[in-house]
Amino acid sequence: MKTLRNSVGERIRAIRKAKGLTQQQLAELSGLDDAYIGSVERGERNFSIDTLEKIILGLNIPIHQIFVVSRHENNEDYEINKAVDEYSILLTDLNLEQIKALNNIVHEVKKVILS
Repeated sequence: MKTLRNSVGERIRAIRKAKGLTQQQLAELSGLDDAYIGSVERGERNFSIDTLEKIILGLNIPIHQIFVVSRHENNEDYEINKAVDEYSILLTDLNLEQIKALNNIVHEVKKVILS
């Protein structure tokens, strides 16, 4: 059985990779040791809420993104979740007007793809 600790660790790794960060870079941003980050990502550490907060601040993400946990039943699910993570990360760097413009573009592209 996968524990919540393992699932959260996997999410931290997925988000870190989607942001293009190494474990070393996340460690520096969160004020933690890179070996510690690795053990958290692997689910080996029973970390505190304070540590989780440091990691979330280092990743510069809303807290709820850490708890968006899914079971990767197959490669398609994995790829879909990876894309969602990458797009979510992209949106964090945009202002509201840019997000609306990007949303309009996505809707137009979807129309073309589905036609």
